[in-house]
Amino acid sequence: MKKLLLITIFCGMVAFMGLPLAAQAETFKIIVNQDSPVSSLAKNEVSNAFLKKNTKWDNNVAILPVDLVESSDVRETFSKAIHERKTSAVKAYWQGQIFSGRNIPPVEKKSDREILEFVHDNPGAIGYISSATATGGFKVKTIEIK
Repeated sequence: MKKLLLITIFCGMVAFMGLPLAAQAETFKIIVNQDSPVSSLAKNEVSNAFLKKNTKWDNNVAILPVDLVESSDVRETFSKAIHERKTSAVKAYWQGQIFSGRNIPPVEKKSDREILEFVHDNPGAIGYISSATATGGFKVKTIEIK
């Protein structure tokens, strides 16, 4: 019986390790301020907003991206899905931008709640939170990635 339990646990671990990283990691949703005219964006548009390559929305309001802290699992999932690179590579991009005097990275927040507050309070804001986080009580809207 003990041997069967060990085999079952081992098989479960092997099956879990075989899943794609996205299936193992937390999923996310993109949010914008309630007054934003945006309802969907292409993946590259989201990436460009967070890398500050695009600085204004179509209505001429400044884009204000907000990131979760580097240690966040949701941020790692977001970085891989949207930027197609690890968070450490995105940080290296920002170090280059800072060093050359071109730009500074987005504001970082410690929690989904802080992201929600920032997006709620800033008309041009765009952020991401865990898919499991409810947005109730905050005037933000979840947008679709095309």
